[in-house]
Amino acid sequence: MISWVFLAVTVIGAWFTFNAYVPHRRTGPLIVPSFFAGWLTAELSGHHFAWQVVATVVFVALGALDAWPGWVGLGITVASWLGLLALVPVSRRAAPVLESALGEALGASYRGSLAPEIEATMRKPHPRGRLVIPFWLTHPDVQVTRNVAYVDDGDDRHLLDVYTPRAGVRNAPVLLQIHGGGWIIGNKHEQALPLMTHLAARGWVCVATNYRLSPRATFPDHIIDVKRALRWVRENISEYGGASDFVVATGGSAGGHLSSLLALTPGAPEFQPGFEDADTRVEACVPFYGVYDWSNTYDTWAQPGLDRVLERTIMKKTMSEDPEAFRRASPMHRITPDAPPFFVIHGTHDSLAPVEEARHFVKLLRRTSRSPVAYAEIPGAQHAFEIFHSPRTRYTVEAVERFVAWVYSRHLAERDQKATG
Repeated sequence: MISWVFLAVTVIGAWFTFNAYVPHRRTGPLIVPSFFAGWLTAELSGHHFAWQVVATVVFVALGALDAWPGWVGLGITVASWLGLLALVPVSRRAAPVLESALGEALGASYRGSLAPEIEATMRKPHPRGRLVIPFWLTHPDVQVTRNVAYVDDGDDRHLLDVYTPRAGVRNAPVLLQIHGGGWIIGNKHEQALPLMTHLAARGWVCVATNYRLSPRATFPDHIIDVKRALRWVRENISEYGGASDFVVATGGSAGGHLSSLLALTPGAPEFQPGFEDADTRVEACVPFYGVYDWSNTYDTWAQPGLDRVLERTIMKKTMSEDPEAFRRASPMHRITPDAPPFFVIHGTHDSLAPVEEARHFVKLLRRTSRSPVAYAEIPGAQHAFEIFHSPRTRYTVEAVERFVAWVYSRHLAERDQKATG
């Protein structure tokens, strides 16, 4: 009996490893379990290797190899181990890919243009132990002010959190983080914590905002709330040490869509009812694994069910009824020459948001925008790959830091030039 149990456990472990290499990308009952299996395995391959080794030792001690199913299970688990070990160099490939993307967009010598005071903060060491305990998402040098209302109506979806250096800061650059969750679920305290705590520990002020969710909310409620949060930042962030004239937008998945739409629609009256005159521009945008074209104009969707979710739950109208509404909601169709600098990040193994769409979005951005557009396609990365600590997360966070440091250094140089006439 124990041999059969061991065989079953090894098959499950091997299935986790398999999904890290070949995630299911079509709609159906396997897409969610395949995503979770591939996501957790690809980012935590060392942890999976450890639990599989421990489980194997325990089963062998209990007599799993006394019958032939146990030996079959041992062969399967050894193959799984080899697959897990092979994921380690794949994750390390993220570092040169990210650096190459920045060098291509910003120039090979971009690091030499960083302001000295900014470059100095980038040399601070990482806290130890984060790769061993990947869900340790706080930072000793960062304090968080939670549940600040950006609309005074008592709605918990109109709250935001502010991450600041514990030692205090003045006139610091600001990052606005917009969570994902398919425009239906999610919360401000669940995503991008490695990025926000990393930047806040190095002198940034980071703001994570909630927004109304569907099906209660109907688009454009989501982007209207994000713009309200940005208005609050412009008017109030100085109280937390932030600079109101420098805000970078970021977000993953649905947050990648909303942060991109925010960056590409400054002052758009249809998304700013009652506050049309508010300054809703951002100085740069860093979208992660976003959905950029709700109209699927370029036929990039790997999941044919996304249109049904958008029509029934988010937009509450069909594409055939109002195709222009779906285009207006799509960052892909809001690109202008005045778009701010972008750093688009997507994983090659994303099973929830098509990497093909990110490629086309970047192509159109580069064709139209006068600002730099960096694009990093992370080898082996799944959807939501950077929401907890892993080697790939560290490389990505550090690359984003270099990008926003470059944008901020240019901002400081332009400000100084204006001050001196």
